[in-house]
Amino acid sequence: MKLIQCIKPGLLSVAIANSFSVSAVEVSEQELATLKAQIAALQTRLAQLEEQAKPVSQSESQASSSQNQSTESVDIAKQQKSVETNSVETTDAEESTDGIKFGGAIRTNYSYTSYDDGNKNRGGDFDFDIFRINMSGEVGGVTLNSEIRFFDYMTAVKYAYAGYQFSENWQVQAGITQVPFGNQAYNSQNYFFSTNYYLGLEDDFDLGVVFKRSVADNWQLDVGFFKNDELGGVDGYVDNRSDRYSYDIVGIRTQGEGIYDEPTEGLGEYNTLAGRFAYHFNTGEVKTEVGISALHGGIHNGEKRAGDYQAWAFHTSSQYQNWHLQFQHSQYDYDIGQADRLAVGAYSFYDSIAADAKSTTLNIAYDMAVDFGPVTDLQFYNNFGLVYDKSDDSEDTMMNVLGMSVAAGGLFTYFDLVHAKNQPFIGGSAAGDTDETEQRFNINIGYYF
Repeated sequence: MKLIQCIKPGLLSVAIANSFSVSAVEVSEQELATLKAQIAALQTRLAQLEEQAKPVSQSESQASSSQNQSTESVDIAKQQKSVETNSVETTDAEESTDGIKFGGAIRTNYSYTSYDDGNKNRGGDFDFDIFRINMSGEVGGVTLNSEIRFFDYMTAVKYAYAGYQFSENWQVQAGITQVPFGNQAYNSQNYFFSTNYYLGLEDDFDLGVVFKRSVADNWQLDVGFFKNDELGGVDGYVDNRSDRYSYDIVGIRTQGEGIYDEPTEGLGEYNTLAGRFAYHFNTGEVKTEVGISALHGGIHNGEKRAGDYQAWAFHTSSQYQNWHLQFQHSQYDYDIGQADRLAVGAYSFYDSIAADAKSTTLNIAYDMAVDFGPVTDLQFYNNFGLVYDKSDDSEDTMMNVLGMSVAAGGLFTYFDLVHAKNQPFIGGSAAGDTDETEQRFNINIGYYF
């Protein structure tokens, strides 16, 4: 049939006539009539096929587009994750094509704080946040993903790993990849993450290998082994162990050391085994994921094993129409002699945390699709976190973020009002000892490409 479609009716008649002429075959009037009838039938069929091949009219196309838009579900939480990770959903044809794609973001930040008199006197400060470059793609069946971030004060690799889909449901990732723990991809919706992030229990990336089972038969499983943190551990070849994206242990707090001092006794995590199990189910219109996570590893001082550490979490994430609800309870424990306080590093500065503590977070969010100029999606949220029962007897850490995110073309903006106590970046430290609650109004504007 494809061959017939390529031959015009007139040419078909000539071709048949020439064929009989060249062959000098004599035909009767009855045979000639039969051939003409067959040609007429072919011409009719060809006309039908050409009519079917015509493009859909503009009105039909608009009607189809309108129907698709009206039935499209609103899920801005998914969009936020996509924007933050520069992930792109591709078709089967696109997935089979080798190639590397580049993207990135440029972000600026405005803040007005209660804890900085100079900032208040100036009416707040507007600063450059980051410039970042993302790479993703596939070459020869192996996927490649990386992100490097450039700040005024440091450069940091967030993640850089290769992946391979070795079966329908299983993938392996190797390199600087995400530790499977807690609600993922994020346990928060705001710009500042949750209190868990500053303990190394949210959006943490280390050097290792992860086996990931996608959701099938309602359950998924991630299991990873991490040789050390993303900077090579306690003796990594870096000049500043706090120049990193994810919070990690970098030392022990000895007596007399300040909570922001560079530690005199360095430490590093190594040989960590982490696992995350999640079960998915639907109850009416409510979609729910319930999971547990655990990790265990060693702590090294550069010469020998100094101790070990472990953490576990129970976490749930639900969606009902445009509503999202997240809950997580976590506990961690660093068993390093008599140490009750440790040094952590990230964003080119040092801080301190208790050697063991408990953490509880609760998040609620609502998605709204809008049509206001370039603005297409809004998300309203309230994220609450509490760190308590600390081994160093310091006061509880609390943070509540009431905010809204706005998607407008390539722009993605957070508007956050933060109330916090003993919270990093909100006038305090996770090892702070104050009862005062500080405030910060923050606007983060990012252009993603």
